[in-house]
Amino acid sequence: MNSNVRPDSMERITNFELANKFIDEQVAAVREQVGDKKVLLALSGGVDSSVVAALLIKAIGKQLVCVHVNHGLMRKGESEAVIEMFGKALEANLIYIDATDRYLNLLAGVSDPETKRKIIGKEFIEIFAEEARKLEGIEFLGQGTIYPDILESVKQAEGKKAVKSHHNVGGLPEDLKFELCEPVKLLFKDEVRVVGEALGLPHEMVYRQPFPGPGLGVRCLGAITRDRLHALREADAILREEFANCGLAEKVWQYFVVIPDIKSVGVKDESRYEGWPAIIRAVNTKDAMTATIEEIPYAVLHKIVNRITTEVPGINRVLYDLSPKPTGTIEWE
Repeated sequence: MNSNVRPDSMERITNFELANKFIDEQVAAVREQVGDKKVLLALSGGVDSSVVAALLIKAIGKQLVCVHVNHGLMRKGESEAVIEMFGKALEANLIYIDATDRYLNLLAGVSDPETKRKIIGKEFIEIFAEEARKLEGIEFLGQGTIYPDILESVKQAEGKKAVKSHHNVGGLPEDLKFELCEPVKLLFKDEVRVVGEALGLPHEMVYRQPFPGPGLGVRCLGAITRDRLHALREADAILREEFANCGLAEKVWQYFVVIPDIKSVGVKDESRYEGWPAIIRAVNTKDAMTATIEEIPYAVLHKIVNRITTEVPGINRVLYDLSPKPTGTIEWE
């Protein structure tokens, strides 16, 4: 049977009893797979990789080496939060790598979203390989791949195109030197959260905002530039702050800003001003395969618009994406 296909008989994980059963099964499977070798884990700090980290720590302890790569495409304060949470609070074996310039140089002038994903994924693997050469016994690459990643990266039927490739699925090079260790790859996002809580992870970590592996790279649409990336990061931070202030942070499954590579005419200080539009996306979903739009109160929207256009240089418009999934995907790229 294809190990990347979820069996029809597999029961959905909806409670701690089922989650604990799954954890016990995966702990045994990981120990059998890894033996006395070491696992190098791509730790982004998101829900999926955090749950995988906790599960692998339970299974193999100090044989796990976590690597957090700051590719310069993180949200504001994201890498700092990862270091604080995993390096200090959870005392994980954590290696931090600032690869901002390395990534942005590779991505310069690249506008095709699939090409961007491939570049980001390939560079992740190369960085892990570099770190593995410095360590002894590394033979496995741990990843927070979940089932929607696989479904959206593989053709589901003859004649159907893949929705998109993910850095941890379609972006892997054919000559991958590590054997993969992906203990939650057959789970949907809601199941991963239940498993995370059963593992004892903090609520704020388990229900952290989903964040794509390529990060802001697929929200800075088209060819990435440092100035537009900076504007995106600041606008996204304002959106997250205002959602937290009005109680929407816990209500909405995923919310973020995208900035396309287009400009429109605006007015600033009584003068013509060309700036980018910031597009708000806020959706609710249970399995990431379909999504509905969250209705944001106008008072909240007006405050967000005022703050972004006032506080973020380069942005002169704020738009709200009302497209559900399908027909739109959750991310724009």
